[in-house]
Amino acid sequence: MLTTEHHPQFFTATILEWKPLLAEDKYQNIILDSLRFLVSEQRVKVNSFVIMSNHIHIIWHAINGFTPQQVQHSFLKFTAQQIKFDLQKGNPQLLQQFRVNAADREFQFWERNPLAIDLYSHEVYMQKLEYIHYNPVEAGLCFLPEDYYYSSARFYEKLQDDFGFLTHWQE
Repeated sequence: MLTTEHHPQFFTATILEWKPLLAEDKYQNIILDSLRFLVSEQRVKVNSFVIMSNHIHIIWHAINGFTPQQVQHSFLKFTAQQIKFDLQKGNPQLLQQFRVNAADREFQFWERNPLAIDLYSHEVYMQKLEYIHYNPVEAGLCFLPEDYYYSSARFYEKLQDDFGFLTHWQE
């Protein structure tokens, strides 16, 4: 089997029109469940992440023959489906805010064309890692990065993996 080594990527996805859909824990947990699944299926290593109310940042590394594009597609599709299923049951009015006039879908939760940047150098990697962890601080959600729950900052500060899927950047 031909294996292609991929560089780690800084990945950012934004909720449609920057709506604060991810402010609710249940939607943040859908993101976590998807990351946990991708790691358990050995498709990706996740080095860091932060889930904000309307966007996410992740540093991940596609592994075992999976391409970054395959991992991104799987992640975005699964999370969108799970959010849609929840909104259909519990909040159909909010679901209507995500209705789109598109040939390939009735609802859209993620903006098209998420940002994915290959991290070729240690310097850029560390800059993105710090950016991810300080995102909640800059947004005024916490004083210290490790105080924000939906982030990998505590993993790096206290070596505490509350999520069970993180791999330290040095590994």
